[in-house]
Amino acid sequence: MATPRQEGEWLHQLRGVADALREKFPKLADTMDISREDVLAYMAFPKEHWAQIASTNPLERVNKEIKRRADVIGIFPNDAAIVRLVGALMLEQNDEWAVSRRYMTLETLGSVSHNPIVGLPALAA
Repeated sequence: MATPRQEGEWLHQLRGVADALREKFPKLADTMDISREDVLAYMAFPKEHWAQIASTNPLERVNKEIKRRADVIGIFPNDAAIVRLVGALMLEQNDEWAVSRRYMTLETLGSVSHNPIVGLPALAA
């Protein structure tokens, strides 16, 4: 996790970038000002997680799978059919990540949790 000093430095750097862009791109600078807390939210997690938080690989993988399955079908008869397909894929991904994959370990997530005991509910006795 970042120290308060590091957070202050990053906040100062973010403000500097927004100020540098303000003259040419005022809307972008305003958006940066408004979203400052969201942009720096990753710092509340352990440093080991920062690369996973920044990565869009899981999202890209899911989007690629949706495209692959939708291409097989070709033309959907209605919007409900699209919702069923995408919903089924999302449920499948959720189950896969809940049981078999670990993008972030439970032990390192335990350090940011309010619950000192972190475990899988399916394995709890």
